[in-house]
Parts: sequence; C-alpha cells; structure tokens
Amino acid sequence: MILNLHPDVRIQKLEFGTEKAALLVIDNFVADADRLVRRAANRQFSIVSPYYPGIRTEAPPSYEEFLVRTLQPLFAQHFGLTSRNIKFPMRHYSLVTTPADKLEFLQRIPHFDSLGANGLATVHYLFKRDLGGTAFYRHRKTGFEYIDESRREEYFAVLREEQQSAASPSAGYINGDTALFEQIGKQDGVFNRILIYRRNSLHSGAIGKEFIPDQSPATGRLSINCFIDFID
Repeated sequence: MILNLHPDVRIQKLEFGTEKAALLVIDNFVADADRLVRRAANRQFSIVSPYYPGIRTEAPPSYEEFLVRTLQPLFAQHFGLTSRNIKFPMRHYSLVTTPADKLEFLQRIPHFDSLGANGLATVHYLFKRDLGGTAFYRHRKTGFEYIDESRREEYFAVLREEQQSAASPSAGYINGDTALFEQIGKQDGVFNRILIYRRNSLHSGAIGKEFIPDQSPATGRLSINCFIDFID
C-alpha cells in the first residue's frame, strides 16, 4: 500500500500548558485517507489492551514507513529527536467502542502512554462525523502536565487517594475540566488530521456524553494510533 502526502497538507507547530509541551497538528495528511478506512473495514478488530476503551487491529506496515519518510525532519525540528534508530512499538487502527457507563476508573481520567521523554504518540483521525478529538490536561493537586519517572510515585499516590474521595469521577468519558484535572489544550477530531505529541503528556480522547459506540470502521470513531521510540 503506497501512501503519499496530500497536496494541500497544512502543518501547525503548537505548544500547550505551562510546561510548554510540543504538539504538531497536521491537516490533510494523507492523499487518499478514505483508502485507509477501506483497508480497516477488511481487518479483524479485537481487544488488545485492558486500558484502551475499544478494539484494535494492526495498521499497514507501509503507514509506519510513510510516517518516518514524511515526518522525520519535524521530529527533529519540533521535538529535538534526531535518532535514525526509530522503532514503532505500536501501529494500530483503533475504534472506541466501550459504553461510558462501562469505563474503569483509569479510563475516566487522562492518561499517559509512557514515562520517557523520547517517545512520541500519534493519532490520525479517520472519521467524518463529530465524534470528538483529543484533549490535554493538568493534574490539579500536583500541577503535573506530564508524568516521568521522577513524578510517577507521587502522582499515583495522590491518584489513589482521589479515587476514594468525593471528587472521584462518575461514569463517563472525560471531556473538559473536572475536580481533579484542568484541560489545558484540545484539538478537534477532523478527518485526515494527525496529532503528534510526547507520550508522557496527560491526555485523553475528548468524547461527549452523546457518543454512541459503533464497531464499524466506516462509521465509528476510527483512528490510527502509533507509538514511536527514538533509540540512541
């Protein structure tokens, strides 16, 4: 499967929060994004993680090659990541399919994907309806906007206390400020838009109360999600 950049690709280099985390927002990313959706329709999805609120299947290997070929200069310019030894521990089509009232505690709050500063995450939106985007958060009590090894113990100790408190979130996807977290950035889920950010940033899908889970790649909340490691 050969992938090419859209002729009208548009790139924004942004920052969010008081800790000035880098964020790339690229619109009109792939020349024929509908072909990626059609490819997903022929794949078998399944639950692959107890934390992701839905089902996943592997995306084409050519997608990984395309990201490296087209985005490697931006990785260096915007994130300061210049290693030529780039690995993809995850490259998945993802469909959000968990009903709001079935979410576990950790699925009702922002999360981080890894502790290291040299790991990036991407989310490439492949749905055309208004099914929500991605938001970034600050943990109110600690002030943390990202979690690394030095912050992990304190963060989870506080979180365990908050889970048992009156401020613990009720059933539902987080979508905006709460008693525990402040939203510090948000990007809408626009078809063929890709976001790129550090994996240790606190973030979550911004999914509204009206969201109805849909397991069809053609009509559901489909995205391609990747983790990218830069190895010295």
